[in-house]
Amino acid sequence: MIIYITAACVYLIAVLIAGLVMNPDLYGVHYENKFLTPSFSHPFGTDFMGRDMFWRSIKGLSNSILVGLAASAVSSVIALIFGVAAAVAGGKTDKIITWLVDCCMGMPHIVLLLLISYMMGRGGFGVAFAVAVTHWPELTRLVRAEVLQVKNAQYVQAAVKMGKSKTRIAKEHIIPHVLPVYLIGLVLLFPHAIMHEASLTFLGFGFSASTPAIGGILSEAMKHIVTGKWWLCLFPGLILLVAVMLFDVIGDKLKMLLNPGSGNQ
Repeated sequence: MIIYITAACVYLIAVLIAGLVMNPDLYGVHYENKFLTPSFSHPFGTDFMGRDMFWRSIKGLSNSILVGLAASAVSSVIALIFGVAAAVAGGKTDKIITWLVDCCMGMPHIVLLLLISYMMGRGGFGVAFAVAVTHWPELTRLVRAEVLQVKNAQYVQAAVKMGKSKTRIAKEHIIPHVLPVYLIGLVLLFPHAIMHEASLTFLGFGFSASTPAIGGILSEAMKHIVTGKWWLCLFPGLILLVAVMLFDVIGDKLKMLLNPGSGNQ
């Protein structure tokens, strides 16, 4: 189990670091090499501008992972704060947060992402902001449900009778017990964030064409796939699929490690 998690993390971290330190010349324009089929020198072939698709795809996936990490971190913190506040404070606070969750989940996700990204000027910041502020509702519900269970525990009730404040009780007695659910939810946010970033870029509301991104690469490939340039969409799509599946593997294995009883369900 730990081997699977380690292997998945090593792959994803290697792609992220490779993209950050990569020389732009590796995926630069070389018109003399345009539309080359996959070979040893160009494993993923080249595109209509002669750019090496292997290095361009690695750089694009690195950008997607970076956006996914940043957006998921922000979104998960929002979910933790809202989930704990709703369950601990109760009353009007709980009703308002629950109403916000229902509003966000009631609207088609992709439409909300498109609107927010457009309002924020598109580009890397626009897509990261859109993903960050739209992925907290489901995790908020999970955290809230977990806190409600812990809230009724005897040691929490004892802390209440001892006169401790709600903030101190949440910090010392509740949050430590909901961290396993929070961490699993955080990891499982990554694949959703990466896929939604790729979707926004594919539709033209994410990274600009000058910035390597899997969504943009796949969007460009659609113009040439009918002419038989199959490698332009096959390999970038595969490495995106592999990254998403690896995040799912990490999340599932973490769930089994942190909650062994889930394996019997």
